[in-house]
Amino acid sequence: MHRAVQILRELASGGPRLGVTELADRLGVAKPTVHALLRTLEIEGLVSQDRDSSKYQLGSNLVQLGNAYLDTHELRTRSLTWADGLANRTREAVWVGVLTGDHVLIVHHAFRPEGAVQILEVGASIPWNTCALGKAIAASSAAPVRERLLAGELAVLTGASITDQKELGRHLEEVLQAGYAVEDQESAIGDAGIASPVFDRSGEVAGAIGIVGPVERMLGESTRQELAVAVRETARNLSRDLGAPRRAAYAPGA
Repeated sequence: MHRAVQILRELASGGPRLGVTELADRLGVAKPTVHALLRTLEIEGLVSQDRDSSKYQLGSNLVQLGNAYLDTHELRTRSLTWADGLANRTREAVWVGVLTGDHVLIVHHAFRPEGAVQILEVGASIPWNTCALGKAIAASSAAPVRERLLAGELAVLTGASITDQKELGRHLEEVLQAGYAVEDQESAIGDAGIASPVFDRSGEVAGAIGIVGPVERMLGESTRQELAVAVRETARNLSRDLGAPRRAAYAPGA
């Protein structure tokens, strides 16, 4: 089972297609073992083999599994109405994310109203230190989680990505006090984000909700604070909808 999972992860991160030899080298196991695992995964529709190259890629049944995960994810389910409301209030796109390892997985995306053609980002995975969602989650997480994230590899997506552990630690303290996090072109040049943490019924961080858009529209002096208030209020209401205790739903700065 562990090796089958490793194969899926390699196919997800190693390129569109990989052969048996390439996978065997990456996993450090014999080719017959890899081939047997691939055959089993293929039968289940989790991988498929390209007829021309004989290499393997992820299978279509993974989409069904992913959709099933999203459909049963409580934060996503509870966030649908709140995300739409925030998008209409701010006129910006809204993302809802959860922490998976050292990345933030986007589990819901409400499009910006009356915008141009937009790409659905559900399923996107973003390094936690480069997005407002990730920083909001990290700042409000228990100390062991925060320390693990800070001690890990800090990704660089643009020249603005924060990679200094001490600087990022100070930044998270500011986020905790303000009740919201800001991303200023740290994931993509020209883009910005504002996000606040969302808490569950146990009082633990369940994820975060935030808005994303062009930096000049998001972080202008006349709009940043107004947008931050909207994000904080929505996160607080979503937390209460998830059954969060009052002390958690009303985060610092909210």
